[in-house]
Amino acid sequence: MNEMKYLLIIPAVIVLLLLIAVVRTLLMPKKKSDYKANEDEKESLRLAKKLSEMIKYDTTSHANVHEVDKFLGFHKVLERLFPLVHEKLEKTEIDGNLLFYWKGESSEKPILLMSHQDVVPAEGEWSHEPFSGDIADGRVWGRGAADTKCSVMAFFEAVEQLLKEGYTPPVDVYLASSCTEEWAGDGAPKIVNELKRRGVELFLLCDEGGCIITDPIGGVKGNFAMVGVFEKGKADVKFTAHSTGGHASAPTKNTPIARLASFVDDVEKHSPFKKKLLPEVEAMFSSLAPYASSFGMRLLLGNIWLFKPLIIAALPAISAQAAAMLRTTIAFTTQSGSDAYNVIPQEATLGANMRFIPHQGEKESLEIIENLAKKHGLDTEVIHSNDYTPPVDINGEAFKLFEGVIAETFPGLASSPYVMTGATDAQFYQPVCKNCIRFAPVIYGPDQMKGMHGLNECIEYNCLPGAVRFYRNLIKAQGRK
Repeated sequence: MNEMKYLLIIPAVIVLLLLIAVVRTLLMPKKKSDYKANEDEKESLRLAKKLSEMIKYDTTSHANVHEVDKFLGFHKVLERLFPLVHEKLEKTEIDGNLLFYWKGESSEKPILLMSHQDVVPAEGEWSHEPFSGDIADGRVWGRGAADTKCSVMAFFEAVEQLLKEGYTPPVDVYLASSCTEEWAGDGAPKIVNELKRRGVELFLLCDEGGCIITDPIGGVKGNFAMVGVFEKGKADVKFTAHSTGGHASAPTKNTPIARLASFVDDVEKHSPFKKKLLPEVEAMFSSLAPYASSFGMRLLLGNIWLFKPLIIAALPAISAQAAAMLRTTIAFTTQSGSDAYNVIPQEATLGANMRFIPHQGEKESLEIIENLAKKHGLDTEVIHSNDYTPPVDINGEAFKLFEGVIAETFPGLASSPYVMTGATDAQFYQPVCKNCIRFAPVIYGPDQMKGMHGLNECIEYNCLPGAVRFYRNLIKAQGRK
């Protein structure tokens, strides 16, 4: 009899919970992120021309190749475009990497604005030459336009304008720009070591990473400030299968390539890594829920307390980017075997890139994949590895200040925490800053997303005045408390 009561109670409880979720959703104010960059055309073009000059100077970097003279040449371009920054601020150049110091009214809670000088190689056929800096169709074209000379231009211009006005910041301000970011080189660590030498503890740092993204997830339309609050860790890993080789005319079972293929198939079909909805991801979905176009999406995202298991199960099928926010990922990227079609290799290798999530970090994730590789008869070698960065406190003073600057600068723009699945120079600054925030104050639509590290990189120049204004407001923010 008691069992029958329980069987009746369970469906009633489920129905009640669903009704609560529906009522909560019906009471949720439906919002619209209606920010658009409606800026003065003359000012937008003036800034576009500065960015164009920066793009025209080729700052391509290559892994483990230090080309200091190249970047010293780029510094001359910066000096020509931003003369007051170079005249009034204390400049430190370290092997092509830049650090500027602007003395404020107080040395308490200093801030640092940063983005990198270097760009990735430009290959393939472009509609505008990659280092042309062409200004056409409302855009500035070329390698580095979006990643990330636009940010470098914007914060240099913000300081240039404030200096022209005779402004003194309320706190010390640092500007930094490495020339090795694209290959995670030693540029940023050298700047950090200099800050350590000076005894600087930063209150807040603003680097690239998040940005103003158009239509951030399916069913959520408009522009949204997606503010990166931590980075996943990463590793490059090599898997090797050995054998005695032999002629391909009489193949044995479990040859090296067959074992590698079996390993890949196993990982692809049965991911060994746990899925979990992190607090920062929950906050992101909750922030976006009122902006969802359909009732179903608002119901799902606005009631994570009820639908969390469903969201965790469904997200990987909906979006690879969203899935990467739930667990450690592994992508197989390189492979090698025999040099001849009729020879079974004595050794075959497979390369992979891993990205670590906080609930299953570097040590645990590498152990999991190494143990799985052993089951397939493979040796594992970690070429490079670093763990995830500690998350910014999304309820803390620095993040709230940052959100306030976004709201002040971009009226009508919704903002949300965001998990960085890629890597930036900000990872190196953790020893001197607890609030490493990743946000470029420019609009990245579908074309900008495709162009970064790809063909036809560009930025719409009407978003440049807003970017400059954002950095001006961020510099002034602590004086308005």
